[in-house]
Amino acid sequence: MDRTAPDRIDPLRRRFLGTAAASLAAASFGLTTASASAATPRPPARGTAGSGANATLGPVRQIRAGVLDVGYVDAGPADGAPVLLLHGWPYDIHSYAEVVPLLTAAGYRVIVPHLRGYGSTRFLSPDTPRNAQPAALADDVVQLMDALDIPRAVVAGYDWGGRSADIVAALWPERVKALVAVSGYLIGSQQASQAPLAPQAELQCWYQFYFATDRGRAGYERNRHEFAKLIWKLASPKWAFDDATFDRSAAALENPDHVDIVIHNYRWRLGLAPGEAKYDAIERRLAGFPSIAVPTITLEGDANGAPHPSPESYAKRYTGKYEHRLLTGGIGHNPPQEAPRAFAQAVVDVDRM
Repeated sequence: MDRTAPDRIDPLRRRFLGTAAASLAAASFGLTTASASAATPRPPARGTAGSGANATLGPVRQIRAGVLDVGYVDAGPADGAPVLLLHGWPYDIHSYAEVVPLLTAAGYRVIVPHLRGYGSTRFLSPDTPRNAQPAALADDVVQLMDALDIPRAVVAGYDWGGRSADIVAALWPERVKALVAVSGYLIGSQQASQAPLAPQAELQCWYQFYFATDRGRAGYERNRHEFAKLIWKLASPKWAFDDATFDRSAAALENPDHVDIVIHNYRWRLGLAPGEAKYDAIERRLAGFPSIAVPTITLEGDANGAPHPSPESYAKRYTGKYEHRLLTGGIGHNPPQEAPRAFAQAVVDVDRM
């Protein structure tokens, strides 16, 4: 469909029909819309749209955006309200395999990119630093939106993707209609990361210290699939994923820049690797822990085994319309894949806050 084609339907009638169609489509998947009732029911967290590894996202496209040739999925109606879904480490775009059909059925256009260092995303130049500092990853999101001519979108993410979503919402609020952030406010700085944590919290961060060593880098290079599977199990101890589900995502870790990106990300956090000077101004702003004013729903699984802040510690950072949801039933670190219906419902609800 040509998105620039003139609208031949009366605008008010078109809006009514579009809303009705989206509501019917959402209802067919068990989602509710904010206009359906004053109090939106909470769907069962583990309700799904598909069957794990059998769920498909559709073709992966490529587009030049900033310093990258980004691999991404673009699903749903071309004129639908855009939603950008961002994955984390060590996962990939298939975290959203069962979220995407829920949202496209509700009328959304859904964009799911491979982050730098994952899947088919590649650097355009061999000379570009394989930099994974938070400012660079967040800038990738803005560059992708520019390349796709998307001025404003609902942005949602978890883990690395949740951090990038927070940053874009904080620093470029005009680009974010609303935000869904797993584990809430993940903005930080190198200086803040120097403060030691309680021993139990430090234990959860063991892999970051491992990656700070040459042995750790070599170990991740040699055993990246086994390493990733271990992280999946530790981060989501009650998620009974099968080998096919894991292998589908693990293929994205074979990206030639993956190890460099992962190691740089965690070394940068500990102040052991430099960033790029062009991001210094952004990092200075992030070090001030900027508030987020766009409508936001934060999510947390009741069985998240990965390091994460408590909701009470970050609620004040969200100064606009805000809600926190605890996903029960053994949901871990990867809610879009473990609780796709609840995640999709959060996107629909925050869009209407």
